[in-house]
Amino acid sequence: MPIALSNARILRGAKLLDGHSVLIDQGRIEDIVPTAVARGRGVEHLDLGGGLLLPGLIDTQVNGGGGVLFNDAPTVESIRRIGQAHRRFGTTGFLPTLISTDLDVVAQAIGAVRAAVASGVPGVLGIHIEGPFLSFERKGVHDPAKLRELDESAVGLLTSLGTGRTMVTLAPEMTTPQIIRRLTEAGVIVSAGHTNATYAQVTTALQHGLRGFTHLFNAMSQLTPREPGVVGAALEDRTSWCGIIVDGEHVAAPVLKIALRCKPHERFMLVTDAMPALGTDLRSFELQGRHITVSGSVCYDEKGRLAGSNIDLASCVRNAIDRLGLPLPEAVRMASLYPAEFLGLADELGRIEPGYRANMVLTDERLNVRASWIDGEREGA
Repeated sequence: MPIALSNARILRGAKLLDGHSVLIDQGRIEDIVPTAVARGRGVEHLDLGGGLLLPGLIDTQVNGGGGVLFNDAPTVESIRRIGQAHRRFGTTGFLPTLISTDLDVVAQAIGAVRAAVASGVPGVLGIHIEGPFLSFERKGVHDPAKLRELDESAVGLLTSLGTGRTMVTLAPEMTTPQIIRRLTEAGVIVSAGHTNATYAQVTTALQHGLRGFTHLFNAMSQLTPREPGVVGAALEDRTSWCGIIVDGEHVAAPVLKIALRCKPHERFMLVTDAMPALGTDLRSFELQGRHITVSGSVCYDEKGRLAGSNIDLASCVRNAIDRLGLPLPEAVRMASLYPAEFLGLADELGRIEPGYRANMVLTDERLNVRASWIDGEREGA
């Protein structure tokens, strides 16, 4: 039976719509109509208590959550548990992310995601393979023993998912423009990250299909007076997407404000880079044999290096409003519509519009999550 979600301020485009209801049927948004009209439709009504009804949030970089690190257990059950942990904070679509590892583990992870999509695990949209084709100079906490160049031998593996979306973060200098082109022509979304590439190398990669930049500013060559580096190339190019972690630690707010002035806002997307502690009381965990400490919204290794985050995507949206001065509709779009566009899914996700999948989140005015819907299935109050 169709359901009408009523008594909420609905974020439709750039405006909050009052006095309307969202009609859901068979996992899709059927219509958005005045509530008085909805009452005459003979459908079941759900009173949302005056909250904010937002498009479901989409996170393209999720290493773990709920006590699970995807690298440690690349299985369907791990994906399910990670998705459940993030869903409590408004994330209704995500890419489980694999940190640099051996290629046989990459194959296991791809197989797990393929099976998770086939079995309908809520929220999983594909896979993000972050490495091992990364720069030794900009490796961050990635295990240097796992890093390698990307040659022809790995192309078949990286293009083997066969469903959903595959995102690969690589250092352009660790492969060739021709291989980047082969990956993109096969449907892989290629992003530059953990890279010490020159401006010229990044520009060439962009010409061969590079689509985005992973956690902009972190683990990449910086903008300098005579060498613009990866950061300079990312900010100059107006067509590529930039993932940003707005946790107050990975990048200072004034730096992010400058970045937002350099290219259209619709080319930025909020990501968490979340680790297994998200949604738990864990204060530490192991990452490929190293001890990681959780401190507030971030994680550090024994040497004090950043090792991912402990922040949820709704909090990133809140921080974008509070610290970057963005209006709520724009901050939400950076965590819903813009990542959907990056993934090539903007015709079905990222908006509250008729025909779209019924992926939504109900929050209070401070973006504390009350309930969520994935393909029309509700969880929460």
